[in-house]
Amino acid sequence: MPRCRSRRGLSLPWWGARSSLSCSGVAVMPFNQEGSMRWFVSLLLLLTGAVSAAAPQTQTFTDDLGRTVTVPLHPQRIVSMHDLDITIPLIELGAPPIASHGRTRPDGSHYLRSSAQLTGVDFDNSDIRFIGTADIDLEAVAAARPDLIITEPSRHVSVEQLEKIAPTVSIDHLQGSAPEIYRKLAQLTGTQPRLAILERRYQEQIKQLKAMVNPPQYSVSVIQANNGKVTVHHSYHALGRVLRDAGFRFPPLIERIPDGQRIDVSAEQLPELDADFVFATWRSDTGGKPQDELQAMEGVMPGWCDFMRACRTGHYILLPREEVISNSYAALSLMVAQVQSHIAGRPIPAEAK
Repeated sequence: MPRCRSRRGLSLPWWGARSSLSCSGVAVMPFNQEGSMRWFVSLLLLLTGAVSAAAPQTQTFTDDLGRTVTVPLHPQRIVSMHDLDITIPLIELGAPPIASHGRTRPDGSHYLRSSAQLTGVDFDNSDIRFIGTADIDLEAVAAARPDLIITEPSRHVSVEQLEKIAPTVSIDHLQGSAPEIYRKLAQLTGTQPRLAILERRYQEQIKQLKAMVNPPQYSVSVIQANNGKVTVHHSYHALGRVLRDAGFRFPPLIERIPDGQRIDVSAEQLPELDADFVFATWRSDTGGKPQDELQAMEGVMPGWCDFMRACRTGHYILLPREEVISNSYAALSLMVAQVQSHIAGRPIPAEAK
């Protein structure tokens, strides 16, 4: 430490000197006690500001389990526990996770279901790490050093396990569908401006669909063969949202299903699902074909097509499931285009009127 010698020959620390100084190793200007105090206060304020700037900013978030969690205001290392419902929306919002749940092909390679088709992003062309399929590798999650983990209530790994690694929030994709998922994710990531642009684009597309088709004049339904029965949703993911937002009518059986829920119906109830246009899907990410869904429907009821007006008249429409089931704005855009192209200008047969 530099020492200063006063006129009396006393050796003082440099800040203790008051007047004519002789210092070794430092040049010090004389100052009085008032100046010393001002200097000290300025230094204290500077240090306090530096500490405040360095402290991470946080916000509180109430998740769909009713938990109030303190999370980073601007998370930089998010880990996603579901590719379709969390990872793809995060990519669209411009806040991609550093690691994610995914799927595994027969050859052992990994992929984000529907992401390559909808966003162009997958494990093989991004920095997103694979952390498991149904069974999440907790060591891989910890190795990613997340500052935020986003999971779903249906995941096999518990919130209690995940929150030991990093702040964890749970978002239920069945509560409010895509609009609520995106609102919550935008709040967590501070990407509300990006969300506003995505929503504006979608609303303009819906406006065009309404102008081209006049949806209230048509009834529609979406069905899926499932182990000898037919699964029906109140709103079947992106397709269901587009159909409802546009204003199409649904059969009473579907309208009675609570929002966000689904039911299985027997073959005897199949006529109750008939409509001007009936949509169905086939799983395309595992190499499936449209014929697979047709065969599955035969398993529900042999000759089923004869019992449904929409099928008899060529208004049974099959779409790839990977595009339909994602809660993403890219999927919504595709569904608007699909619905418009399949329905606009097509006549309704006399027997359907």
